[in-house]
Amino acid sequence: MPRRTPRTTLDRLRTPGRFPGFLKTASVCTLVAGLLSPLAQTASAAEQAAAANDYCGGQCSDILPPGENGNATLAQILLNQAFGTQPEHAEDQLGPYANLAKGYPTLTNATINTFFNDASFGVTSDQVASTLKPAGRSDVTIVRDKKTGVPHITGTTRYGTEFGVGYAAAQDRLWLMDVFRHVGRGQLTNFAGGDPSNQGLEQQFWRNAPYTEADLQAQIDNAVATNGTRGQQALADAGAYLDGINAYIDASDSGRYFPGEYVLTGHKDSITNAGTIDHFKITDLVALASVIGALFGSGGGGEVDNALSLLAAQEKYGVQEGTEVWEAFRERNDPEAVLTVHDGESFPYATKPDDPQGEALPDAGSVVREPLIYDATGTGADTSATAASATAAATAVSSARRGMSNALVVSGRATAGGHPVAVFGPQTGYFAPQLLMLQEIQGPGISARGASFAGLSMYVELGRGQDYAWSATTSGQDIIDTYAVELCQDDYHYLYRGTCTAMDKVEQKNAWKPTTADGTAVGSYTMRVWRTKYGPVEYRATVGGKKVAYTTLRSSFLHEADSIIGFQMLNDPDHVKGPETFQSAVQHINYTFNWFYADSTHTAYYNSGDNPVRATGVDAEFPVWAQPAYEWKNWVPATNTAGYTPASAHPNSIDQDYYVSWNNKQALDYATASWGNGSVHRGNLLEDRVKKLVAAGGVTRASLTKAMADAALADLRAEDVLPDLLKVINSSTVTDTTAAAAVTKLQTWLTAGGRRTETTAGSKTYADADAIRILDAWWPLLVKAEFEPGLGTGLYTAFTANLPIDETPSAAHGPTGAHAGSSFQYGWWSYVDKDIRSVLGEPVQGALPRKYCGGGTVSGCRDVLISTLKTAAGKTAAQVYPGDTLCAAGNQWCADSIVQRTLGGIKHGNISWQNRPTFQQVVEFTSHR
Repeated sequence: MPRRTPRTTLDRLRTPGRFPGFLKTASVCTLVAGLLSPLAQTASAAEQAAAANDYCGGQCSDILPPGENGNATLAQILLNQAFGTQPEHAEDQLGPYANLAKGYPTLTNATINTFFNDASFGVTSDQVASTLKPAGRSDVTIVRDKKTGVPHITGTTRYGTEFGVGYAAAQDRLWLMDVFRHVGRGQLTNFAGGDPSNQGLEQQFWRNAPYTEADLQAQIDNAVATNGTRGQQALADAGAYLDGINAYIDASDSGRYFPGEYVLTGHKDSITNAGTIDHFKITDLVALASVIGALFGSGGGGEVDNALSLLAAQEKYGVQEGTEVWEAFRERNDPEAVLTVHDGESFPYATKPDDPQGEALPDAGSVVREPLIYDATGTGADTSATAASATAAATAVSSARRGMSNALVVSGRATAGGHPVAVFGPQTGYFAPQLLMLQEIQGPGISARGASFAGLSMYVELGRGQDYAWSATTSGQDIIDTYAVELCQDDYHYLYRGTCTAMDKVEQKNAWKPTTADGTAVGSYTMRVWRTKYGPVEYRATVGGKKVAYTTLRSSFLHEADSIIGFQMLNDPDHVKGPETFQSAVQHINYTFNWFYADSTHTAYYNSGDNPVRATGVDAEFPVWAQPAYEWKNWVPATNTAGYTPASAHPNSIDQDYYVSWNNKQALDYATASWGNGSVHRGNLLEDRVKKLVAAGGVTRASLTKAMADAALADLRAEDVLPDLLKVINSSTVTDTTAAAAVTKLQTWLTAGGRRTETTAGSKTYADADAIRILDAWWPLLVKAEFEPGLGTGLYTAFTANLPIDETPSAAHGPTGAHAGSSFQYGWWSYVDKDIRSVLGEPVQGALPRKYCGGGTVSGCRDVLISTLKTAAGKTAAQVYPGDTLCAAGNQWCADSIVQRTLGGIKHGNISWQNRPTFQQVVEFTSHR
């Protein structure tokens, strides 16, 4: 029979029982033979990883679900989809991670590793599962442990060490690495098919980083040329790393144990072994880095949306009052916002100028988003498919970019052991396989264990060294500006410093095939971006009647590779010897992150990123004219370099009593690009708990982990807003029986802690389920009823474009989508809190300029709240949780649950909701070099 090419998308792999037709003739023995690959070889009892100096005293732990093994043969994929069987180490970290949600109340230091892994260096002889000298090299050994299968790479030469790191990365994540090098180039549909989720991924990222091959290579050359010896070492490390990846590709091809997705997407033939897996090259690393940078390290943008909501406010209230209203809702520097640096030190950045200059606000109704897709055919021509692509992009990986990375770090002055304690980690979303991978690297100039992004794992990016640990959260300060370039001649020429200049057209053509015998392409499109000196075109509009293109200029654009030097330093025990040298390392990272550090004596914090020095009078919140007077200081367009704020101007601190971060505001006067940093932020969930622990003293690893886990189950609205809502409602006796019953349920839940937690472990039923249903139904109703009458529909809608009103765990409509884990980062919690407190006559710092709820009176507000509460109480569970492909309508627990979103052929079960980092460390070093 003719060979049938596979279905065109990764999503086809997710459907149980859907297999390519030719596989039905293969014998069971042939399929199962793929399980018996060199990856499962027995360890030599005489060999084990050599442990380096480890000063953690057995008190370092970590966890990264679902499991270290992110590769699977074709047979393993088929068995997983048919019977649910899992490859070894594919999900063995998922259970312990999930179980903390019910196990944390009784947690002790002795039981931490019930829910985490021992992150000590090395592997004891009785725990060695396998040893491998990749490609027969004598200068590197990969040892994997029995419990998790994490690779412990030990090299005697620098080249051998990095070769082993690359080989181990390919063993664990080859398919994922291949997927994301294609995402970074905008070529995923060519590689994996034209499903909307694939289209959405490539469209989302390629619009932000539409690089040519020359651009990718230039970034490598620049990073090497500008960083001296360390730049040369990074280039050599990358070369060895790539050699290791490619050696694994060759070995897996000849041994026929490559990832099965290559067969299911038509790149390899399971019978003849025909087809190839392309070797990796150095520009692939830059393409990968552009994806990670866009996800986690590129704060800013949104100036056009800001301008539209400002114009709506001015239309509603007039210029002066409308501007005041806009500023109040923007909360640039809210005095009630939780701060990471809370000692009162100010770090002014992107603050509001007294006399704004160069603003280029659009004419009303003129803004049109620049199209990305051209020449679409087949499924690509369907506008509904295009819309589905955008939706898929927003829900597939934006949970990572908007994610819930958090950090809790306590000084040794407040701990039981006298040493700092840290519980911290990044949120990279939940995927199968996971974007991150665990590893330990020991070699000349490198000594670290922790997590790294697949394909960028030359160094540990988040983890621990010999006597220190570090982690990061997404910070989101503004390194992106929007410029209005005046058009000339036609729509594709613009004025650049007085000269009419042609835009550069950058295109990526994509086509994909279905499961048909003739292999005819049925879908294709071209992605096109117009680039200017001021960045890619994002919108078109008129300003004062003049035709303009709004462009997006990012300080890290054309500099995706620069951060490699900072990570190299973090892994170097000869560089990081204390908090100051830690800060000097992360200063070399040009993405927007909050960095945290702990050793046996000190803690530290530093906010990284290339923060451009803006021209005097430029307001970073709004578009400005593309003219020399409003450009970044010392900006060089050819290389996109500029003057950047000095390290001392970035929020930084050493040995503060404690640090908390949950994507909240960093410090006084330091403007973040995101809306919502006001009186109620999920950072308060950490601040309140850690502050209480520190005041009591005697903090332990267990007590700090408990604080994190408790906050991870809290409903922010219940804990910090519901008490005042009930205060208004209970200002008079509630006579309506429906409303009174709802109030009783909400108060009972609030008294119990306001958490979303199972009745018993594994019950898949919430305690106080009805109260949770009521609040989930009530919140969007009350926000709309509270604010829309006063703001007007136009302004209310414009503000919701800047900040969604709701982000519950089950909110498929929210910015992270359903089943993403991350919750309560974006919402109108602060607006409701400030307005209700104002109505009650309580003191409010940074109050909204007028009272909105019920016309500003307690009785009027009470009527609004009771009316909406009655409506909410009457909604059925099926209405509140309408169901999806995973969950039946009305299944509350399932609607909240976390799903490891499939990026390959292996699927995992969903777990109970936790608002928690994906990779997480719990550390307390007992000594120091």
